[in-house]
Amino acid sequence: MRISCIGGGPAGLYFALLMKKQNPAHEVSVLERNRPGDTFGWGVVFSDQTLSALREADPQTAEEILDAFKHWDDIEVHINGRTLRSGGHGFCGIGRMKLLNILQARCAELGVRLRYECNVEDDADIAADLIIAADGLNSRLRGKYQATYQPDIDLRNCRFVWLGTSKLFEAFTFDFQQTEWGWFQAHAYRFDEQTSTFIVETPEAVWQAAGLEQMSKEEGIAFCEKLFAKVLDGHKLVSNAAHLRGSAQWIRFPRVVCKNWVHRNERGIPVVLMGDAAHTAHFSIGSGTKLALEDAIALAQDIAAMPGDLDGALQRYQATRAIDVLRIQNAARNSTEWFENVERHARLAPEQFAYSLLTRSQRISHENLRLRDRAYVEAFEQWLAGGDKAVPPMFTPFKLRGVTLKNRVVVSPMAQYSCADGLPADYHLAHLGARALGGAGLVFAEMTCPSPDARITPGCPGLWNEAQQQGWTRIVDFVHANSSAKIALQLGHAGPKGSTRVPWDGGGEDQPLAAGNWPLLAASAQPYLDGVSQTPKPMDRADMDRVRDDFVAATRRAAEAGFDWLELHCAHGYLLSSFISPLTNRREDEYGGSLENRLRYPLEIFRAMRAAWPAERPLSVRISAHDWVAGGTTPEDAVEIAAAFKAAGADLIDVSSGQVSKAQKPVYGRMWQTPFSESIRNRVGIATIAVGAISEADHVNSIIAAGRADLCAIARPHLANPAWTLSEAARIGYAGPQGLEWPRQYLSGKSQLEREFERQRAGNVAAAEQANKALGV
Repeated sequence: MRISCIGGGPAGLYFALLMKKQNPAHEVSVLERNRPGDTFGWGVVFSDQTLSALREADPQTAEEILDAFKHWDDIEVHINGRTLRSGGHGFCGIGRMKLLNILQARCAELGVRLRYECNVEDDADIAADLIIAADGLNSRLRGKYQATYQPDIDLRNCRFVWLGTSKLFEAFTFDFQQTEWGWFQAHAYRFDEQTSTFIVETPEAVWQAAGLEQMSKEEGIAFCEKLFAKVLDGHKLVSNAAHLRGSAQWIRFPRVVCKNWVHRNERGIPVVLMGDAAHTAHFSIGSGTKLALEDAIALAQDIAAMPGDLDGALQRYQATRAIDVLRIQNAARNSTEWFENVERHARLAPEQFAYSLLTRSQRISHENLRLRDRAYVEAFEQWLAGGDKAVPPMFTPFKLRGVTLKNRVVVSPMAQYSCADGLPADYHLAHLGARALGGAGLVFAEMTCPSPDARITPGCPGLWNEAQQQGWTRIVDFVHANSSAKIALQLGHAGPKGSTRVPWDGGGEDQPLAAGNWPLLAASAQPYLDGVSQTPKPMDRADMDRVRDDFVAATRRAAEAGFDWLELHCAHGYLLSSFISPLTNRREDEYGGSLENRLRYPLEIFRAMRAAWPAERPLSVRISAHDWVAGGTTPEDAVEIAAAFKAAGADLIDVSSGQVSKAQKPVYGRMWQTPFSESIRNRVGIATIAVGAISEADHVNSIIAAGRADLCAIARPHLANPAWTLSEAARIGYAGPQGLEWPRQYLSGKSQLEREFERQRAGNVAAAEQANKALGV
């Protein structure tokens, strides 16, 4: 093939040499607009995992890169006069110019044609069978064919400047400095014998308030030198961006995502995006160059695997790389948002702040940190537990009002649709009783309704009569008599989502009953499913009074039944949620319009419940922190909503999202709703429950340890395994006793389960060590 790589950065150079190595008959050219010695960066960072991929792709290049690397294992965090250190992270730094020189030399050795000061304005005159658009963040080819590539460019909220210093940092160093304008942070690491990269970053608003926008380049650098004088230890900061003047050296990071990576031009030649032209990942996880090199490896491998089928190879390249890149970009997004909100995290103690930083991307978990640096994790666990023993964070107690939970695991309220006339009976005794015996600190009954017309389905439980109260009392008494778990009730009104079939009756969820429908209430006359759901009646004052009184009566019954904890459901498009969300509240009276007005009725219900509920028992609120629909509730709104409920006496916010509109487009992933919990917890100053794709002890430990929530609600895993908490304790090798209690009837199974997981852990460690040895890591 004739291959032209537009752009002489890591992606273009590495792909060129891999293709020339793969088949010397290929005619491969690299066309670069700058001179050979030009570069606009300092150092770049790779992980040990990336080095393994380079070794497999081209051992000779990898060895030259390795010889030039400066390797370190430690990360240091400087905050409020404290220095906290964690090891085992396995990173390498190399000068960007050195990396390019190695790749350039290897290309020349293999016979790749390198052309510099070749400013490719257009691909129309390039004679090739394959054109690689590796022309960087501001790719001209991506711009020319943007209708095909469909780039989505998100300019992030922080300003940063990429500098260098002669101070040689022996650990990857994060230094945080608070100023009168806000927080600044430095990311620093050594990459050769003389120089370290030193990136200074701060939110746009802080940057402007500090006056950096009006400063010259020299004044801006002097500002940074003074601000970070202690960590620089007398060394100067320098810039190598001679082409930039004044504040232009401070830029905002653009996150680039392209829907498509391949375009055929007018002559039918495929033009393929690679590296920053196709995608970007924030520098705080050091993955930009990694992704570029891995793009080159992937496409070269796909072409080799499908000889004679270039179209097939390109399709595979886009399909597989898009998935891998999205995973990294999701992690980078988490990291980016962490650094955009340092002020929020800085409210944590330095120990927890540093832990939060280390786990910010969600790629490094609690147990992964333990593998990297056991001593660090055990010392942190001991600090978090406030005692002389290290305890996994999920097994530390949690106290709210007069209730103490033995651990941080919550069984989510999960609809079971298994009641007749709202009466909880044997099924709920078995269901909730089993989960109380399974080790969780708090077990929630499903959403329970204060009146017959408040139900989602005819199978939903209620608490509007004496028989139902007696049914719940029987279950609460069983939990208290046979376990150390606490039990909670969630009260809610289905509103516009009521009078539907149970899911297994056919037609799917949210389908109206075939017969026997009851009238629905909502904030506005807006059906949940247009053309399908019943249109609800907009509530008038009489309706509001009746529903409020129903909630209060159910609250008193819940207290008499002995529940330890009560929650008001204000999420997921149900009645009270229909008032809060602007998507469903179209009222023009004092209960519609502004967020303050939309909260008026839910807060009225809550205050009435708080007055009826015993003062020593917690009362929480579940909210939808994001509607995932344009014009709906946003995470910023959620902070105001949580603050309003806190002011009304709420003890905790149960932070969920979505299910308000079928038009929603959530961004799923591991622990995907946890950032909403963290924002509310650390900005409002109220305890929270995190929910959503939390399925392992490792997830719970990471969330609690980082201060992202106080409790974690586990749903589907508890359906599959009532003893999830006991099983996960054995899986991570924790035998208790703190926060963990096995029913005495089950103790004979405890040691067997622990031995089985111990064997699995030993096997996994041995396999990992063998794999690393084979790769030379």
